[in-house]
Amino acid sequence: MQSYVIYIIRHGSIDETLKGRYIGSTDVHLSQKGKISLENIKKNHGYPHTQIVFSSPLTRCTETCSIIYPDDEIKTVGDLSECNFGDWEGKSAIELAGDPAFSSWLQNSDQFPPPHGESGKQFALRICKAFEHIVQEIISSNITASSIITHGGIIMTLLSVYGIPHAQSHQWRMDNGYGFAIRVTPSLWFRDKIVEVFDTVPFAPKPKNPSHSDMEFFE
Repeated sequence: MQSYVIYIIRHGSIDETLKGRYIGSTDVHLSQKGKISLENIKKNHGYPHTQIVFSSPLTRCTETCSIIYPDDEIKTVGDLSECNFGDWEGKSAIELAGDPAFSSWLQNSDQFPPPHGESGKQFALRICKAFEHIVQEIISSNITASSIITHGGIIMTLLSVYGIPHAQSHQWRMDNGYGFAIRVTPSLWFRDKIVEVFDTVPFAPKPKNPSHSDMEFFE
């Protein structure tokens, strides 16, 4: 039976001064270090060939596409953007520590969105809808190999929802420039909405054990 492979890859790294801050919908460039790292990964390991690349429209993702897939067709998908942290964009947890709304969000982000941002539930519904549209497109167009260049939080959320083997979102964390290979088998997809995660892309070093502050889903 025909199956479809999708390589879902995290964009290159951004400026180190932004680490630990809520960088979701904020549009920032790759850092020079991030660009060099992507070039080195491409040179030393290589990225798999694809027929089409789907990308978040944010600059850090489109710049990643231009480095690792310079000759491929790129299709930007607005709903593959990272979570919108609203008024908290660019701020750190330390800066927000005295905000009662921030405390409520930490306890239940699914129900309590940041001011002028989106809740965890809204975020998950948005990106799941986008992913399902992509899967439908590749099946209907018989695209057997494609890539998605997007953000860490999106990869972790999507694979925790659809991926087998089943794992919690933090267990799907991947370093910048790396990702996972997933296989879509139509019979499983249309029956159970599941995909098989069968490899890393490219061969990746084992990520360090993430702490709550180290998950970097806000990038």
